[in-house]
Amino acid sequence: MLGTILLVVLVLLLLGAIPSWPYSRGWGYGPSGLLGIVLIVVLVLVLTGRV
Repeated sequence: MLGTILLVVLVLLLLGAIPSWPYSRGWGYGPSGLLGIVLIVVLVLVLTGRV
């Protein structure tokens, strides 16, 4: 249950950090890349049953 909630929150954060949005255009690809890596790690942990 907690893993699913965490996964949904990370997906929403990843979508909010995409540089095509006007407020995040100046950030570059750093935040979305970092959130993407965190999302992959959490997804692997959820699929292996550790979270």
